Amino acid sequence: MRRKRRVPPAPLPQRDGVDPVRVRLPADGAGETVRDHLVARLAAGPGVVDRMLREGRVVGADGTPLTPDTPYAAGLYVWFHREVPAEPWVPGTLDVVYRDEHIVVADKPHFLATMPRGSHVTQTALARLRADLGIPALGAAHRLDRLTAGLLLFTVRPEERGAYQTLFHDRRVHKEYEAVAPYDPAVALPRTVRSHIVKERGVLAAYEVPDAEPNSESRVELLAHDGRLGRYRLVPHTGRTHQLRVHMNALGLPLLGDPLYPAVCPPVAPDDFRRPLQLLARALEFTDPLTGTAHRFVSGRVLDAWSSYGTWADG
Repeated sequence: MRRKRRVPPAPLPQRDGVDPVRVRLPADGAGETVRDHLVARLAAGPGVVDRMLREGRVVGADGTPLTPDTPYAAGLYVWFHREVPAEPWVPGTLDVVYRDEHIVVADKPHFLATMPRGSHVTQTALARLRADLGIPALGAAHRLDRLTAGLLLFTVRPEERGAYQTLFHDRRVHKEYEAVAPYDPAVALPRTVRSHIVKERGVLAAYEVPDAEPNSESRVELLAHDGRLGRYRLVPHTGRTHQLRVHMNALGLPLLGDPLYPAVCPPVAPDDFRRPLQLLARALEFTDPLTGTAHRFVSGRVLDAWSSYGTWADG
């Protein structure tokens, strides 16, 4: 049996709650130097890699800075912090609902991504909590869409993360969402919606395939209405991408503030935080796999379009 190669620990500390990037040079690398390989591999602007090397910001496993002339060596690990453009501060508080030696439960605002990805790096729930709580090893057990507010579960120790991720994989976490959408007395509720949802890589919106075997299921209940808008309780029994948004749209009840359903809207500026998607991860309920404790956590947030429609609509 081939032994798995041991990855050395990162020689660089986190920066603003974000881990350094690790690159392993492959056996079939074409460059004669580490610099050549990084220039060819990284989606960096002209001169970025050269500047990082000159400033000693690319290091080997022992923390020694590499130079532009460092020869290529297959299997070599190198680390660096990528240059992050200034990110607009996402408004709203990131509240810690619960914390013990194993987990942290946080209540995130709309527009804050769960973890670093793409153009969202420091302005993420994971990076903020790592910095605020002083827990560099904190990891996310699951994720929410950037536009969705509400409860997120994080793990304190990397070696325990799998146990909590398995809860979500095996559908042993009861999740409840709340949403604001149009009210239509012709839509009979409560009901369970089942369909086959497909989300293609690189395509913003998911879609349903008629007559295909269902791979998604959601329970939809009407909690209250004012004749125009409804406040809904949504309980997903599966976890397809955009599932609740797709199912509500299919009922003719698209969520307020949804930029993808029923139609994809033009992109907005990164600092445009007006009219947030009216979807909230309201509750998480599960039995802790390590302690056996029965947990139920509830978000304290209120969806703006329900509490004050004028304020939400005016942005």
